[in-house]
Formats: sequence, C-alpha cells, structure tokens
Amino acid sequence: MKESEMHALQSKAEVLIEALPYIQKFNRRIIVVKYGGAAMTSEELRYNVIKDVTLLKLVGFKPIIVHGGGKEINKWLTKLDIEPKFSHGFRITDDETLEVAEMVLNKVNKGLVQQVESLGVMAAGVSGKDGGLLKVKKKYVQGDDIGYVGEVVDVNPKILLDLLEKDFLPIVAPVGMDDACNGYNINADEAACAIAKAVGAEKLAFLTDIAGLYKDINDSSSFISRLTADDALELLEGGFVGGGMIPKLENCVDAIKGGVGNVHILDGRIQHCLLLEIFTKRGIGTAIVSNESEM
Repeated sequence: MKESEMHALQSKAEVLIEALPYIQKFNRRIIVVKYGGAAMTSEELRYNVIKDVTLLKLVGFKPIIVHGGGKEINKWLTKLDIEPKFSHGFRITDDETLEVAEMVLNKVNKGLVQQVESLGVMAAGVSGKDGGLLKVKKKYVQGDDIGYVGEVVDVNPKILLDLLEKDFLPIVAPVGMDDACNGYNINADEAACAIAKAVGAEKLAFLTDIAGLYKDINDSSSFISRLTADDALELLEGGFVGGGMIPKLENCVDAIKGGVGNVHILDGRIQHCLLLEIFTKRGIGTAIVSNESEM
C-alpha cells in the first residue's frame, strides 16, 4: 500500500476516534432536528441531511425530525392561483391555505420517511394531530388575526416516545388541533422547541440558511460559536439580532430554559453540518448552552 493511501486511511481512523467520546456521551439520548430552509429545496442536500440523521440513529442516538415546508407550500399555492400572504413573518392561513399546507406537509413528510427507509432504518411519519401530540390555541401576532395558525399550549409526547422505544425514527409534520379538534398550521421552529422540551431532548438542532449567530451580521469576524442562554437574551435585548432570527433565538432560549441540554443553529446548506457540529471538537455552527460550565 502506498504511503499516501495509508495516510488517508489513518485520517479516517482519526475522525472516528475524535467522534468516539461524543458517541459515548450521547448514547441513547434524544436529539430533535428541525429541518427546513434551503436544505429542503436541494435534492442532494436533503438526502445528505437524511443520511446524517440516519447515522446518528445507527450510532445510538434517538433522533426526531420536525420538518417545515414553507417554500413547497408557496409553490403549490402559486400553482393553484392562491397568493401567499404573510403578517409579521407568519403565513396568513385561511381555510383554503390550510388545506394546501396540510396536503404539502404530508407529501414532504412521507418523502422523508421514504428516504430514511431507503437507508435501512425504520421511520414513521406523524403530524401533531396524531395521538394528541400538539395541542394548540389560535395565534395572534401583534393583535392581528392570521387565520388557522396555532400556538402550542401542550405536548403529549407518548406517540413519539413509543416510536423511539420500538426503534423507529419519528418524523413530525407541524400541524395540530385545538380543544375543539380544529386543525391549525404551526411554525416548525415552535413545534420543534415544544417537542424537544416535552421529550427531554439532550440536543435541539435548527438547520437554517445562515452559518449561525453574529453580533454584527455585516461583520464575519463577529461570529459567535458558543454562548449561554443568558448571553442570547442579552443579544436580543440589546437589539443585536433582527429579522427572522429574533423568533428563532427566542425559541432557542425557551428550549434551554425548558430543560433541553444544548441548542445548535447550523447552516443546512453545508453538507454533513450535523455530524461536523456534534462529532468534532470545534463544531461549525452556534451552540447555545445552559450555563458557563458548559462553555
């Protein structure tokens, strides 16, 4: 064997050795992956994310995927000559839009199940309606009525815990019901946060369209690789975070305060971002931890 070939093999072995303590630490622990954004629009990226989550399952993690589908919903609304409408970043969801959203989310859900199953892992697609998983109330945004958009008020994790116990990988579509069993669309970030708290997840990972958190979005040197939940609150209160990152970071802090071990904000456009963040010493995204001792 050539020396260069031997070095290549040794490098692969070193990667596995570096991952070993993380595999030991998080064995049989639950990790919730919120999957959305650009990573869902590219077939190659989508398949790589599924391979990453499947690998986590095979090395002893208990992953749960909570997926979005906003861009796919917009595509189908446009095909049906229905104009997508938003208020303060939330989709205005009337009866017709809700019907399309549920149809599209179910299509996305079963497509992800199919990809996981193709890799030899048992998967089960559910929605927040199944088993009373996500109970919601009608959401208002700054006093505006935005239709059938739900705010999660209770989570019954039994169906997810049962699936994990039976060695399935659960994949959750973010819709739920209120006390009168009316259906509602739910922001996928909020659904993932609520589920992570309810199942006692060790980690919650958000796959986004940005590299992570910056103190100044226009200054790449201000990237923040690790911070506590209190630090994150200071960023929010100091006005350093804007746009769509505000509710995402609020959800991250809420998850930590609710008992989730660590929250990760990752660029889903980077191949194998989950593995790089979880199994390497430096990671590649932003990790939000509960206290200074975890830094």
